[in-house]
Amino acid sequence: MNQSNLHLLDLPNELLFIILNKFGNVNALYSLLGRINERFDSLLQDNVFTKTLHLIKISSTYDYISSFDDSILNRFCSGILSKIHHNVKHLTLESKSMKRILLCGNYSNLVSLKLFHFTQDIAFIYFT
Repeated sequence: MNQSNLHLLDLPNELLFIILNKFGNVNALYSLLGRINERFDSLLQDNVFTKTLHLIKISSTYDYISSFDDSILNRFCSGILSKIHHNVKHLTLESKSMKRILLCGNYSNLVSLKLFHFTQDIAFIYFT
């Protein structure tokens, strides 16, 4: 049998995008950005891959939404968002992490912001 040594990095970008999309962009960014090589970083920071971010945790039964754990938020706020904030067009946040995430960058292309658990009390803090 003829064996060939095909590596993941030998695949064309189009196939790598398909694979990365199976992870979900937030999971892929968290797990891989800055940890493999420049080519992967370039793919992960592509506008197509970073235009929509759902920075919330949804329960498996879809009945509960919460903020990410601090360790995940720390990685996004300290390194990931500073590299991709200009690409983000659609952002989904939970009110507990909203301020922290919004202060991580200048979301100049943002056209949609979805907020969960944004109560009247929280609105008074930000809008008065």
